[in-house]
Amino acid sequence: MSVTAIAARWVLPVEPDLALLAEHTVLVSEGRIGAILPTREARARLPDAEWVQLPDHLVMPGLINLHTHAAMTLLRGLADDLPLMDWLKSHIWPAEIAHASDQFVEDGTLIACAEMIRGGITCFNDMYYFPEAAARAALEAGMRAAVGIIVIDFPTAYASDPHDYLARGLAVRDTLKEEHLLAFCMAPHAPYTVSDRSLAQVLTLAEQLDVPIHLHLHETDDEIAQDRSRHGLRPLRRLQALGMLSPNLIAVHAIHVDDTEIELLAAHGCQVAHCPSSNLKLASGFAPVARYLDAGVNVGLGTDGAASNNRLDLFEEMRLAALLAKAVSNRPEVLPAHTAVRMATLNGAAALGLERRIGSLLPGKEADLVAVNLSTLSMSPCFDPVSHLVYCASRQDVTDVWISGRRVLESGRLTTLNEPELLARALRWQKRLKE
Repeated sequence: MSVTAIAARWVLPVEPDLALLAEHTVLVSEGRIGAILPTREARARLPDAEWVQLPDHLVMPGLINLHTHAAMTLLRGLADDLPLMDWLKSHIWPAEIAHASDQFVEDGTLIACAEMIRGGITCFNDMYYFPEAAARAALEAGMRAAVGIIVIDFPTAYASDPHDYLARGLAVRDTLKEEHLLAFCMAPHAPYTVSDRSLAQVLTLAEQLDVPIHLHLHETDDEIAQDRSRHGLRPLRRLQALGMLSPNLIAVHAIHVDDTEIELLAAHGCQVAHCPSSNLKLASGFAPVARYLDAGVNVGLGTDGAASNNRLDLFEEMRLAALLAKAVSNRPEVLPAHTAVRMATLNGAAALGLERRIGSLLPGKEADLVAVNLSTLSMSPCFDPVSHLVYCASRQDVTDVWISGRRVLESGRLTTLNEPELLARALRWQKRLKE
């Protein structure tokens, strides 16, 4: 049985909280973490292992992107600096009607996977049309993905009605459910685009399959006003009436909530996917993250799609999440660096029901690892490596990535994807979209 020994200046396991191990080695075998030992001890025990020397690096769990629309990399920069509903109705949805296809999603998701791997993201929770194409792309990249079974009440090139969306999505799950790197979510788009009847079907299926429900919720005041006008309830109360509030619910954005709604989310164990860059760019507002943390709500981090961010960069989301929480709450001690890292790793895994497999570095867990170089001039001197991860480091400092023990980024080079070919695909789609 071969063993890979990854020796680093620091190892940040995330569990237990505040732990940081100096001069330690992560032992990986058959895709899993075998042990984490002081490097001197590991060398004495395993002199014949395959050693990876990272003397200037911190090794941490892979980052988990709790909310994205990966294929929308092909729409990056298509329409910027617009309010959400104008952006969607006048630009994004028409472009998707004209161009979304199996090939569009496969190409866009491959490009997204390359970007995410380079930035230390090892798992992403996706919501988009043609989920089988997204799953194929993730598998080609060697990347872990939670594939969304999308539902929306209007027809698209992918499906004609809610029943068709569900049937197609469930068929994808049936075909790919044994793939080790794939998990699945029910992904109704949002309460303002999905009827009560469709949401009830989603809930039934989620309970039968024991999968999360991943949807946009309380992203804008306009969305809330629409639901109040149509249903007489705010969206969260509507979901409560349908019985959808539970630990299986991943509420994306969840910006415009009052204290009673925060208590409601906490009481039902609901999850929140916080996307600070997208919230800022679309002027959706400031999520009350400090109040969520005070209430005990599990908050993970997402990028949203590249069309509204415009990058898939969880280092940026960690930093923004920490800074915004301090500014909004007027409490500088809120959301310290260790908490921001946990939000980008273990909290995301817990929201997806994958916390026993990924999200922290513990023996027996799958070896999703990221190495970050902390020796550059911009990060020197380094008094606190975890603080540097959140407030100084960028995705350009990621040098190596392993997913389930497979090295998908080696010394800054992608090992599973052909970057020139992906660039050529991106340029072909740019030409089509311009036309």
